[in-house]
Amino acid sequence: MSHTPHELLEEFPEHADKISALKTSDAHFARLAEEYHEINRAVHRAETDVQPTDDLHMAEMRKQRAALKDEIYRMLTAA
Repeated sequence: MSHTPHELLEEFPEHADKISALKTSDAHFARLAEEYHEINRAVHRAETDVQPTDDLHMAEMRKQRAALKDEIYRMLTAA
C-alpha cells in the first residue's frame, strides 16, 4: 500500500495544461477537482495515521476517490 498522495497532476501529467484550463473554464470540472483533492487528502491522512479510520470507511473513501478520478479522466479525454 502506497502512502503517497495521488494528486491530479501526478496522476495525469500529460493533461496538466488541460487540468489547469478546465479548472478555470468549467465549473463542474473545478468542483470535481476540488472534491477529488479533499477526498484524496482524507485518504492520505488516514493511510499515514494522522487521522486514523476504520477499514470500511477507508474502503468507501478510496471508492469515492476512484469514481471522481474516473469522471475527471473522462472529461480530460473527451473530444
